[in-house]
Amino acid sequence: MSINFALLYLRAFLAVFDHASFHKAAELLNLSQPALSRRVQGLEARLGAPLLERSTRQVAPTAAGRRLEPMARRLLDEFESSLLSISGIGERQSGQITIGSIPTAVIYFLPRVIKHFNSRYPLIRLRVLDRSPEEGLECVVHGEVEFGINMIGSTEPDLRFTHLMDDPYVLVCRRDHPLAQKRNIAWRDLAGHPLIRIGRPNSGNRALLDSALTKANVRLDWFHEVNNLTTALGLVQAGLGASILPRLATPPRPHPEITAKAIRMPEVTRAIGIVERRKGRLSAPAKYFRDMLLADWGAGGGEPKAKP
Repeated sequence: MSINFALLYLRAFLAVFDHASFHKAAELLNLSQPALSRRVQGLEARLGAPLLERSTRQVAPTAAGRRLEPMARRLLDEFESSLLSISGIGERQSGQITIGSIPTAVIYFLPRVIKHFNSRYPLIRLRVLDRSPEEGLECVVHGEVEFGINMIGSTEPDLRFTHLMDDPYVLVCRRDHPLAQKRNIAWRDLAGHPLIRIGRPNSGNRALLDSALTKANVRLDWFHEVNNLTTALGLVQAGLGASILPRLATPPRPHPEITAKAIRMPEVTRAIGIVERRKGRLSAPAKYFRDMLLADWGAGGGEPKAKP
């Protein structure tokens, strides 16, 4: 089987695998259903095993089909990525990638990766939808973005969550706050201090923090309540109380008036990761951006640093 036909057969198989329908897959590939069936049958004949179980009501992968699926995706993705790097194809490629991200991730590390991406693919525009965790997840589910950067989504059956880091919650207060000079802070030390609470009742940050504190049998004195992390920082700076925020939401450089202090016993963290549709397939530029993001984070670019 020539390389060209092998790629066509693999794309045909994956299209049916993703949509569980020969009709939808044929429309996607702009093929007739008989032509699509011949390609799948050709791949099955080459491998000597049925890959899809066909019935009048549904199409489902066989055990061999499930084993082939990740290998087929990897082969096609590697082939397309290689094409982008040959003879400057990537430099001449134009278009737009849309991703969704929680605002704190956008502020903290995305600008560096975007700058690197733009130097490699100067004609590809990047559109970032900065959304709350819940809104960002909906953008991924409904296909409004190619992938998302989020703190939720690991339990969604139709989504794949690639863990990037654990972002701890810290005490954010003015430098003249009674706890600012304390070396080690436990949750019980926050008792009696007015605190600024973030998030709506069902928001991701608030639900995660409330659940962790309930398990640890810790009750705090929430005095003010706001929806946005930046609003909480403003109230802290004005001396209206301290707040508990993810470290990524704290000022990225030493602030003249605000400090962030680690809280132990227990340490409460939120998981940050890349969220993708399991049955979706990234465009080649989007995959390259995703891989660049993973490489940057793996090199330590995304790890939150301790702040004074």
